[in-house]
Amino acid sequence: MLSRMTMLKYCLLLIIACIIVSPTQAEEKAVSPKDCAIKLFNGKNLDGLYVWMRDTAFEDPRKVFTVNDQGYLHISGDGYGGLITKKNYRDYHMVIEFKWGEKTWANRVDRTRDSGVLFHCHGPEGGYGNTWHASIEAQIIEGGVGDILVLSGKDQKTGETIPTSLTSEFTKDRDGEKIWKKGSPRTTLSSGRINWLHRDVDWVDKINFRGRQDVESEFGKWTRMDVICDGDHVLIKVNGVDVNEGFEARPSEGKLLVQTELAEMFVRKWELWPLGKAPEYKK
Repeated sequence: MLSRMTMLKYCLLLIIACIIVSPTQAEEKAVSPKDCAIKLFNGKNLDGLYVWMRDTAFEDPRKVFTVNDQGYLHISGDGYGGLITKKNYRDYHMVIEFKWGEKTWANRVDRTRDSGVLFHCHGPEGGYGNTWHASIEAQIIEGGVGDILVLSGKDQKTGETIPTSLTSEFTKDRDGEKIWKKGSPRTTLSSGRINWLHRDVDWVDKINFRGRQDVESEFGKWTRMDVICDGDHVLIKVNGVDVNEGFEARPSEGKLLVQTELAEMFVRKWELWPLGKAPEYKK
């Protein structure tokens, strides 16, 4: 039988462990929306979410992520990081509606406005580039909304690889860049980008860039992006158009993260619907 002193020490260790646990460890079991949508952003506050910034970790002293008077999530863009769900999710139809703001920052002041939604986030914060999670990214960038990035990471403490992989059907464009083409031979990637279906081959990293076949909305108007995760299958839509796809996602669950990447952005809707129950896109 344990002595009273030993029991007290054991209880003290448990209390300390609970105090130092990070927000990422608050919920481990992945959940799926069942009968109605899960509002990741509720239009009132940042409940259920937390911040991780490259330079300030769990603190947001510059108020990069706030809710404005219109009930929109305002991402100032001042820095690199993300707003992250406290829970893990799987098997859902994600809908995000966003539009760009005017402000850009630092070395991207005259570059294409850039952001993204990371899903199936796993491992520690900063596992990818000391900024984001290892994950799969649905890119949000002028001219490239719907690109997929596969982001394997590295544990900063142990040095161990945090593996992410996705199988894609793609061909290559004039410049040798991977571009999604349904029915092409399948290849599994642990890193890299798969451009969306009609990404302009003459894309340049210049503010206000717009490609010849872009389906995202014009600047100042709302764009809807859907990320449908059904088991290990991923389908991405932009304004109702299928633009990218992946198979055999590893992992096939995790947290979600909306980025700040030196460009101002507004979000009016960010939610997870049960598979097959999301409302259709309407112009």
